[in-house]
Amino acid sequence: MSKTEIPALAGEGVPLVQEVKQAMTGFVSEFKGFQDDIETKLKQTEERLTMLDRKSQIAARPHLAANTNEGAPHLKAFDAYLRSGEDDGLRGLEMESKSLSTAVNSDGGYLIDPQTAETVKSVLRGAASIRSVAAVVNVEANSFDVLIDHTDIGAGWADEASATGETGTPSIDRISIPLHELSALPKASQRLLDDSAFDVEGWLAGRIADKFSRAEADAFVNGDGVDKPRGFLNHAAVDNDVWTWGNLGYVPTGVNGDIDADNIVDLVYALGAQYRANGTFVMNSKTAGLVRKLKDADGRFLWSDGLAAAEPARLMGYPVVIAEDMPDVATDSLSIAFGDFGAGYTIAERPDLRVMRDPFSAKPHVLFYATKRVGGDVSDFAAIKLLKFGTA
Repeated sequence: MSKTEIPALAGEGVPLVQEVKQAMTGFVSEFKGFQDDIETKLKQTEERLTMLDRKSQIAARPHLAANTNEGAPHLKAFDAYLRSGEDDGLRGLEMESKSLSTAVNSDGGYLIDPQTAETVKSVLRGAASIRSVAAVVNVEANSFDVLIDHTDIGAGWADEASATGETGTPSIDRISIPLHELSALPKASQRLLDDSAFDVEGWLAGRIADKFSRAEADAFVNGDGVDKPRGFLNHAAVDNDVWTWGNLGYVPTGVNGDIDADNIVDLVYALGAQYRANGTFVMNSKTAGLVRKLKDADGRFLWSDGLAAAEPARLMGYPVVIAEDMPDVATDSLSIAFGDFGAGYTIAERPDLRVMRDPFSAKPHVLFYATKRVGGDVSDFAAIKLLKFGTA
């Protein structure tokens, strides 16, 4: 290469360098734009993920361990039925066996929702009746049979040489407890039902529970067994000295319409030892006021109050149930019962509670016809003894 060619080449290289620089500048600019675009998209993606996390954790759904209100569809459908008679919600519900025991009845009867039914049951159990100490069984049939072996097998001593004779054979009795229908018919005005602030379920449960608890408490004590449970006082009572199966034994006080501390002791020990450990006194408030004043020979009261909250009062160390349906103290009255009611009296009931809505029979009021099937009877005549306020 000669000296005259060098300037020409240098002059020709200036545009090439500028072109390379421009290309590089354009590439860098485009790359920077691409980078900014990627960063923007990443930022938007992060914002979307954050928003989804917040919705899923806070607003959209609860934690897996949280309790869900499974009864809400039932409550909503039942509330609509009570207020307006609309049964589409009830018919569309899928009844699960753990919530409702039977299907919707085609002739207009509807199962009460689980929450309201549980409210009624808790009130019944808390009512002052022998339900709290008796044996309560749930059945799906029309009756409940109790098999009782109340006789003893024979036995005798024998030696090696003598022959063994035949001994007595025990017998089994069957006690059948039929179920009867208990009903309540409260009503409310349609205007009251239309008020959204009114607690329809709470009102209905309270009215039904009050009616059912009073009716049951009386039947379990005094019922004659005709379309109602048979109360334990409806059975024949005989002097405990000549007691036989099928009757309830009583201990007389020796004085008409009066009592002393010795009578309570006699009543306690008239009950067999196998039942005495689970013994409970049953009497009404007036009789309890009379018994509360009794003292032993050393001047100590036989009655003692419970030492803890919800602990029942005790008489000679045994709990006392105040059942207002027991008779008042009078001549020859059977005003005090003592026994193992868990063995001596059985209550059989269907677990379902039915409610029918009638908006036509008492316009402008709406009637609610609630039914429950329950029965009761003495299941062991040896487990209950009575105190008779008489001479014999």
